[in-house]
Amino acid sequence: MQDAQLISLVDRHRGAILSTQDFLWAHPQTGYREWEADRYMAAHFEALGYRLTRAGDIPGFYADVDTGHPGPKVALLAELDSLICRNHPDANPETGAVHACGHSAQCAAMAGLAAALREPGALDGLCGSIRLMVVPAEELIEIGYREALRKQGVIRYLGGKVEFLARGFFDGVDMAMMIHNSAHSEGPAMLVGEGCNGCVTKQMTFTGVAAHAGGSPHEGINALYAATAALSAVNALRETFRDEDHIRFHPIITKGGQAVNAIPDTVVVESYVRGATMEAIRAANERVNRAMAGCAAAFGASVHLQDRPGYSPLLNDRTLARTACEAAEAVLGAGEAAYDGTWDTGCTDMGDLSCVMPVVHPYIKGSQGLGHGDNYRIADPEMACVVPAKILLLTAHRLLANGAARAKAVLESFRPRYASREAFLSAIDALYLDREAVRVQEDGTILLDYK
Repeated sequence: MQDAQLISLVDRHRGAILSTQDFLWAHPQTGYREWEADRYMAAHFEALGYRLTRAGDIPGFYADVDTGHPGPKVALLAELDSLICRNHPDANPETGAVHACGHSAQCAAMAGLAAALREPGALDGLCGSIRLMVVPAEELIEIGYREALRKQGVIRYLGGKVEFLARGFFDGVDMAMMIHNSAHSEGPAMLVGEGCNGCVTKQMTFTGVAAHAGGSPHEGINALYAATAALSAVNALRETFRDEDHIRFHPIITKGGQAVNAIPDTVVVESYVRGATMEAIRAANERVNRAMAGCAAAFGASVHLQDRPGYSPLLNDRTLARTACEAAEAVLGAGEAAYDGTWDTGCTDMGDLSCVMPVVHPYIKGSQGLGHGDNYRIADPEMACVVPAKILLLTAHRLLANGAARAKAVLESFRPRYASREAFLSAIDALYLDREAVRVQEDGTILLDYK
């Protein structure tokens, strides 16, 4: 099929695309809780005749579209989860959940793509297969809830894509693509950057001794002072972080004391350490942990360090990006897509996939306001929801047409950071840390154990 014919296949399902956006916007749920969105999307796929492989104990699924001819497998993805932004006018009044990052638009595009691929002639001239994947839990929030799921054995990892990777849902997949919404207003409609940061998630629990804050503060050990001193120490370290490593540390105190007249005996700090490479993340994280341990010890307090692998740095595959940009220009016009080589200091679990396969993660116009903010909205549903379905379809066609020549060129030029899925998972498993970082020896000396 020609580009215009493929585009028309998506246009036939514009109503389903927009109704999906409306439903998901009205029913936001956060990561590993997205059961309403999961049921809605699964019902849509099943009505189209797809056979689904369900994640089962967590939301999400995939469906394969086989051309009938051997060749590479291309995964096209959409994310189910929302954020929490209680001040947003459309936030769920009970949970604070709202799609303030545009994942509802991704699922809307996926609904149209799934329908278009069922149209007669949609797979003509292709070889290989397409895996349509609806994945949970991209936003790295509610760490405590996810840690509880991990301890129960429900999940192994905090992020949905790396969890799917560990479950074998990417077995046989050769490359992956998704399109994220963006509020950028200048320049081409679709942009592909070089990549973005990865991160480690952190919970630091400082423990002191409670005492009367007015009558006998000398009998207590103030965990809040130990924590704030540690945060100041990390701030003093910031100038030692290299610019090219793009290190970010942005802590919040989630528990700061029980009562104003009592010395705080337990204080909990949460943060990420973000960076452009895993080596930079590990090095910066060790400095952060040293500051936590040293300041806790200085106050006579202790600190428990809990580190978890967050997401790996994303590297967009340039060969795959060129094909995606060409497809976007076929939909939007010349000059409306570009690889701009920028580096984003946010994180996504597409980065985990990029460690073992070629991926591309473009951003497309269509929203307004601040991402993750209380004024975010889908301002142009056509651009945010309908156009991405067309670009994904045209990209898959370009990759798998002509004996999958372009897909094979992508694979030939790709150099994975890890030799296998197992090697990658082993590497991120090494980031797990649960440690009491201050140990008082029998002779009164203090040992700092933060690695």
